[in-house]
Amino acid sequence: MQERNDSAGASRISGSEAPSHRILGGRADAGLILICDHAENTLPEVYGSLGLQPAELQRHIAYDIGAKGVVERLAALLDVPAVLTRFSRLLIDPNRGMDDPTLIMRVSDGAIIPGNRVLAPEEREKRIAEWYRPYHQAIVRVIDEAHLHHPHPALLSVHSFTEVWRGSIRPWQAGILWDADDRMAVPLIDMLVAEGDLLVGDNEPYSGKLQGDCMWTHGTQRGLPHALIELRQDLIGEAAGQAAWAERIARVLRKIANRRGLAMKISEHAETGSGVRCSQPGAHGPI
Repeated sequence: MQERNDSAGASRISGSEAPSHRILGGRADAGLILICDHAENTLPEVYGSLGLQPAELQRHIAYDIGAKGVVERLAALLDVPAVLTRFSRLLIDPNRGMDDPTLIMRVSDGAIIPGNRVLAPEEREKRIAEWYRPYHQAIVRVIDEAHLHHPHPALLSVHSFTEVWRGSIRPWQAGILWDADDRMAVPLIDMLVAEGDLLVGDNEPYSGKLQGDCMWTHGTQRGLPHALIELRQDLIGEAAGQAAWAERIARVLRKIANRRGLAMKISEHAETGSGVRCSQPGAHGPI
């Protein structure tokens, strides 16, 4: 990636595209990088639909509905870089370690994935080499470049979750997943709660304590502040909801920009409210 200077003299990370990922450009010194592991339901032409009916690829099993739109808008609002996948999680899940049995799903939420049922070792390695690894290498490059301008750029990964899972209604509008590093997670939870109209999950509806996932690989292993935000899909399925949530998250991030261990260089914050924090951890899942 090539750097350039804008009119204010700030160093920037340039946008780019590759088969496996997109990079959205932004300020290299902002102290924040956005990540979207399940941005698209796209499958390479050679794989067809993996034997699925087209309707199945529109479901949450194929991608995180609405997450891409939120990340695109949030990156633009804050002028920060972002890395997004360009392939379906059904091909290979970049939010899993390479030794995770759910790296390539054979069954997801009741749907059998015919193209994944019998997978030769060579095919598994091909998907890792062509899709999984280049995406993670892109994240490393963006972090390395940001590191030249900021001592500890924070990572925020954006995902979405279904409003009903196995017959149970999920009451949270958003959840923050995290493990041992609370620099990003705790102020995010507190400030989202302070908005006054949200039930916010603390490691709900999944747990962020999953060794080998994207935040463990790029946040925990590098000692960077990080968190994963889960947004309920019915709230961000359309452009209006995506824009509203991007604006809300931007507002919250501005409020926590100067908290301990963050020092993000983003614009001024807005007013807050009050709310309820939900703190019982849940089980990490593929959805």
